[in-house]
Order: sequence, then C-alpha cells, then structure tokens
Amino acid sequence: MSKINKSIFREYDIRGVFEEDLNETSVKLIGYFLGKRIGGAKIVAVGFDAREHSPILRDYLVSGLNAAGCRVIDMGLVATPINYFSNYQPLNTLLPEDSAILAAVSNKKSLIDGSIMITGSHNPSEYNGFKITIDRAPFFGEDIYALGDEIVANESLEIERNLEREEVDVKRLYVDFMLQEFAHLKGLEKRIIIDCGNGVAGTVINDIFDGLGLDYKGLYCEPDGRFPNHHPDPSVEKNLADLKAALAKEGDIGFAYDGDADRIAVLTKKHNIKGDQMALLYALSMEQPTVIGEVKCSQVMYDELERRGCKAVMYKTGHSNLKVKMKELNADLACEVSGHIFFKHRYFGYDDAIYATLRMLELIQSGVDLDSEIEALPKVFSTEEIKVETSDEEKFALVNKVKELLANPSEDFPKIKSLIDVDGVRINFEHGWGLVRASNTTPVLVTRFESTDANLAKLYEERVNSLIGRAKVLLGEER
Repeated sequence: MSKINKSIFREYDIRGVFEEDLNETSVKLIGYFLGKRIGGAKIVAVGFDAREHSPILRDYLVSGLNAAGCRVIDMGLVATPINYFSNYQPLNTLLPEDSAILAAVSNKKSLIDGSIMITGSHNPSEYNGFKITIDRAPFFGEDIYALGDEIVANESLEIERNLEREEVDVKRLYVDFMLQEFAHLKGLEKRIIIDCGNGVAGTVINDIFDGLGLDYKGLYCEPDGRFPNHHPDPSVEKNLADLKAALAKEGDIGFAYDGDADRIAVLTKKHNIKGDQMALLYALSMEQPTVIGEVKCSQVMYDELERRGCKAVMYKTGHSNLKVKMKELNADLACEVSGHIFFKHRYFGYDDAIYATLRMLELIQSGVDLDSEIEALPKVFSTEEIKVETSDEEKFALVNKVKELLANPSEDFPKIKSLIDVDGVRINFEHGWGLVRASNTTPVLVTRFESTDANLAKLYEERVNSLIGRAKVLLGEER
C-alpha cells in the first residue's frame, strides 16, 4: 500500500491532516518534486500560517526544495496575501543588500520564481496544506494531480534534512505599501470592529490600522492555530456572533477573516454583505469594469452590473480558476460568494481580505452608504449552499446524469429558460435559478437556489433535489 495519501492532491491546493497525510516523508517529496517543476536553481518564497505544526512542515518543505536545487526565501508567519505579494516585489527590494541569493543573480530587479504558502485555511486545526504560485500564476488542477502521481511513483526516495534559507521581512514591505496606497484614510471617523479569528490577519491588519490612525477594536487578533474562540470561517453565520455583538454595542462597520486572511466578511448593523454584493459595491469606484463572478453568485449581481454598463462574466468556482480567468480577460475585479475578492484594479489580481477591507473603508469615506446600496437592489430569496452527500468517485458522474435528465425533464419540473454548464449546471428558470455542481475539494454536490418569490425558490429546491435523487438511482442501476 502506498505511503502517500493521493487524495491530498486537490483541485486548488494540497491539503491533509498533519502527521497522518502531511508528514516528513510526504512533505519533503512535495518540496523536492515541486522544486523540480519550478525549475531547479530558482528562487522560491515560503510562508506559513498560525497552526502549531506549520513551522515543522516548513522545515520538511525547505529540505525538499533545497534537494531540488532551489534557493529558498523564508517569510515566516504571514497572511496568504503577503505570500502572494512577494511574487511582485523586485529582488533588490525583497532581499537585504548582503543577501547571498541577491549576489548570485544578474538582474537585481527580477522577481521570484514561485511561492508556497503553508496553510490549512479555514479547516480544523489538525489540517494543513500548501497554496502554490509559479511565475505569478496559480499551480492547480491537472498540474497538482500530475505532481501527486509523480510523488507516489517515487515515494521511496529519501531526502536529507537541509534547512538552508534566507529570512526576509515581506510583511514590512506589504504594510508600507498599504500605508502609502491608503494614506487618505487617515482621519476616517468610523468605529471599526475586526474579528481575526485567531488566524494570521492579526499579524498585519493591526499594524496597518495603527499606521493609519483608525478607530478600531480587534477581536481574537492573537494568532493561535488551535482557534480557541471560534472556527476561522466567516462564511458560517455562527462564527460571526461575537463580531455582531461588538458591532451592535460599539461599532459602525465590522470585518471578519478566515484563517489565512484571503477571505473576508463585511457586516453593518443591518446586513451581512456577501461576496457578490461586495462586488457591486466595489464596482461603484470603477469606470465600466469587467467583473467575473462564480456560478454561485446571485443573478442580481450580473444583471445590475450589466445595467450599469459594466461587463459581467460568469465562471467556475475556485480562487485558482478566477485568477486565471482574470488574467485572460484582463478583468478589474472578481468575487466568490464566500468572500474571496480579487482586485486587478489598482492591485495585483489575487484574493486579499486585508486589501478588500481598505477598499471598503475607502468607499465609506467617499460617502457610499452600504446599507442603502444593498437595500436598493432587487429583492430575491436565496438559499445558502446546500450540500448533498455523495462520494469523490460518484460526484462528477452524478452531475453529468443530472444534465442528461434536464434534457427531458418531467412535466411537473419548472420551465427551463436556459442551462449554463461552465461549472456543473446552472438552471435558469422563469423567475430564478438553481445550481448543481460537484465540489472540487470534498465528496459532495453543492446546490443553491434563488428566486424573486420565496415559494418558487423552495419549489426549485424540491424539484432539483428530486432530480438528483433520480440521477442517483439511475447511476446505481447502471453499475
């Protein structure tokens, strides 16, 4: 039996349980074969999140990268957006003057060749993983699966411990950049509440807010990978309870972050503003932008953007997918409902919850009334993500079977206007839509429903669930 659990190699990243999946053997091999993919004698920056085992995995990873001939820059404990930020900083800015790595390169203003962020994101504390960027592009999908195959085929390879690396302070460069870009926020008369969830957001946002002289209160800003106060996932309503309480008592605007600070929640006293609604707000400060949303975004977002003269594009779910599509279309902005917000407008095109916070404060400073903007949008009734348990082996076949059944639906099925199959299938009805897609990270189907009528939203949910049930039966009969 293989010593490597191949299921850790996922669509958008590598992720598994510490010691069980991510151990000395597997992580050294990941570092080695990833280093070979990056290209041997290349410069790779590594950072890690607040989990207790992240520094241990850093050492294993660095050993593998060194064995592959890479030159390693160690950022230490940082937010994922800082890891991404390192990819855009010239080496003579990123590295000190006495750096051996800097001395060895001919072009001192060149950029690093890749970065690896060690993070379990919003997963429970026993999890960890790797988010990978090569030449400023996400390393994902078939590339990750092929990497997994190569590692499994060479799992007996032994790699020596070698922790040679240069430590750098990328956080300082990041903070300085934000203080310069948002110097105009000084003097903002709003009481801000932030909930860092004991993730890494607190390692950087406090420095920025202090530097701008903002009036804020921080909840759980101390990094603690055990997440003792609540789970670091701001897309789950119960995790926002403390932020809501503080906001009601002493704040004007609230922000919450996931474990590695690439996702954001924005709360007023009246609204929990979802990612697609945030996109509509951010687009107010842009001149006819191109905005990319995922298939789970409300139709209201797409329609409202088009009404304003913007270009709205629907694409696949997943931070890696959206980054690639943004680059292809030279888009200004992209979003996921869960709070991944990507800015190319005045920024670098990756998801950064810290930057998104400052852009939201900028809107408030300019006089945008967040509540009024949200309340002016057409009223729709939307479900949260509803997950249908299945298996990794069956989930994609199940979606394909649903598509087959939609070609000839039953008489009681709501009238279909059109189907969009960019990611699973999004069914456009006369007064709303339903979505069925396979999760790329877990053994579930993800469904969501929306309508201008609450009863219709429920009807869409019931009919589509019946269709999924029928698809399961048919798949079972075919086996």
